[in-house]
Amino acid sequence: MKNENERFVEMGKRIKARRVSLGMKQMELAEWIDISNNHISSIERGIERPGLESFIRICDVLDVTPDYLLLGSMKANDIPKNITDNLKLCTDEEVRFVEAMTQYMIEQHKK
Repeated sequence: MKNENERFVEMGKRIKARRVSLGMKQMELAEWIDISNNHISSIERGIERPGLESFIRICDVLDVTPDYLLLGSMKANDIPKNITDNLKLCTDEEVRFVEAMTQYMIEQHKK
């Protein structure tokens, strides 16, 4: 079982990964959520914790769900949550590709 500090380090890593995947700089994210660049840096490293208002803004700006940032790999409907959450981060074209790939694997499994 993870301790509280480890959870916040992991949350910070997910925030950073999503920010980077969007091509956003730390300073831009800090401006969007109205906090200092140093504070967002500390959040991404798990040193500091965002307040509730900042956390909600982070989710909005990064277009992710709170459960993704907080839990990362929670399972829902027997599908690992990180898979469904990662699909939410994909473009429509990428989702169609994953769908086609999954369909191909199902067809191969039936043979």
